[in-house]
Amino acid sequence: MQELRVDIEIQGTFVTTGYIFGNSVNDACFKYDTSYVERPAGVPISISLPFQDEPFSPDKTRNYFEGLLPEGFSRKSVAKWMHADENDYLSILYGLGKECLGAVRISDDSIQEDKPSYELLSEEQVHELACEGATKSAQLVTEAHLSLTGASGKVGLYYDAGNDRWYMPMGTAPSTHILKQSHIRLDSIVSNERLALLTASKLGIDVPDSFIVGAGAKNEEDVLFATRRFDRRISAANNRSISGMPSPIRLHQEDFAQAMGVPAAQKYEEQQRGYLGKMFELLALYSADPIEDQLKLWDIIIFDYLVGNTDDHIKNISLLYGENMDNIRLAPAYDIVSTVVYKNSTRNMSIYIGGERSLDRINRDTFADAARETGFNPKMILNCFDRLSSGFEAALSEAAQELETAGFEKAVSISDTILQKGGIAAVRQNK
Repeated sequence: MQELRVDIEIQGTFVTTGYIFGNSVNDACFKYDTSYVERPAGVPISISLPFQDEPFSPDKTRNYFEGLLPEGFSRKSVAKWMHADENDYLSILYGLGKECLGAVRISDDSIQEDKPSYELLSEEQVHELACEGATKSAQLVTEAHLSLTGASGKVGLYYDAGNDRWYMPMGTAPSTHILKQSHIRLDSIVSNERLALLTASKLGIDVPDSFIVGAGAKNEEDVLFATRRFDRRISAANNRSISGMPSPIRLHQEDFAQAMGVPAAQKYEEQQRGYLGKMFELLALYSADPIEDQLKLWDIIIFDYLVGNTDDHIKNISLLYGENMDNIRLAPAYDIVSTVVYKNSTRNMSIYIGGERSLDRINRDTFADAARETGFNPKMILNCFDRLSSGFEAALSEAAQELETAGFEKAVSISDTILQKGGIAAVRQNK
């Protein structure tokens, strides 16, 4: 029987929460450790895994823990490097679980952990990461035991901003940034994502800091997109350092698929299951400031419509826990791109809004219907819709000009396509 220990970092210290045990992925169950449950102000590691004496079913266990792993081609690449079956989520989790999204760590009582450290990456190694894409990122995450969700090639690194140097976290050392490759995804995806996030920021939507690594390169395929991890925090109060550099503490997070107990394979609401209502219900029940976070979620959903982001699934929106696990808030918006600028991309949103998925059938009235379904006064949500849509074009234009000045010439043409194909097109037409 296999047994994996599940730890969580709380205020810089790892605490054992429980164990996953079983003979295979088909019967593996998670059970909380009694000492963790009895801790003062103890908090479950997921809303979908509330405290209970009995082990959780294999399905509930898999829904949460498999949600920590890469998906699609990235998972295939990682499994190949590990010589593991891509369907064996436990083996992959064990191999990658030292540095996951959030504060959870997966380990084995029988193996002594490597000492945490940061290894300097040369400019050539960083460039290699950009050029070789998913293959190189799979190698790096496997060697460093890093697990990042999503299907695109990405890796977690430590960034020393003062000296503009990148480091590979080793052992249990935490990363500070997530780097994504460009050419293994879609044409000009770096400019696209940077444009979308910059536009969102100008409209007052909370987004993580991001920047382009290798700006000025002749080809966009030679650059990387770096996003500061909002689930990592460096503060003078913790006085912790690794390899002579300040080390961040981990903040726990979970995406809405994990919180709702939905398998990663069902992150797109292909059949109407009420995902939108469930997301708002979770915020109402668990957020430390339900109204503020619900309005922030409305802003994200409305912006996704305006920019034409049909990849707005429930694993791309998360909950962020406090340092002491003592409160839950809506995490900043992330992984926002305009998918509709690409030929043959779907025009179906990832979740139903007011009973509609098609971007071409969703409009201002649809958002009013969605407001009623989620218990909101339609007037309040339409005010949000009008505020974002009225400022969208100016924010998009300003963001595109900034990127063009920085050398990303396709930003302007991407913005033009967004105005033609995003939800904003219908708004402009109905003015």
